[in-house]
Amino acid sequence: MLKIRLKRVGRKHDPSYRVVLTDSRKAASKGEKEILGTYDPRRNNDIKLNADRIKEWMSKGAQASDTVYNLLVNLKIVDGKKRDVRPTIKVAEKELATPEVVKETAPKEEPKAEAVEVIEAKEEAPVVEEVAEEVVEEMTPEVKEEESKSAE
Repeated sequence: MLKIRLKRVGRKHDPSYRVVLTDSRKAASKGEKEILGTYDPRRNNDIKLNADRIKEWMSKGAQASDTVYNLLVNLKIVDGKKRDVRPTIKVAEKELATPEVVKETAPKEEPKAEAVEVIEAKEEAPVVEEVAEEVVEEMTPEVKEEESKSAE
């Protein structure tokens, strides 16, 4: 089966493409039968296509790749809706990612007794202000005088 698809040309980090007719069983870069146009997305979507040849090959049964098909729809060479070319997630991965499945597969843990004891111990701890007052009372009179002078 024949395919109309993009063949990347150009240098690194500066892609440009040729729209080529190839055998679907081969890579786009190997054994092109005919060059049908060019597409340069980095230069204001510079698209040059041979519409007559594309229509002729499509009438003979050639299939356009999704991206090429969307280009043809943009240029009104082919009538129809655009195709979704975004990468898709496999169905099995989608099912695993749903919240219901995650809840079911997650192990249920009981709260630990140690954690409860720690919380209770914190409630019984003296307030920080009370501890601070005790520390200040234990200080010698000389230290109190120095702190009061430094505070002013």
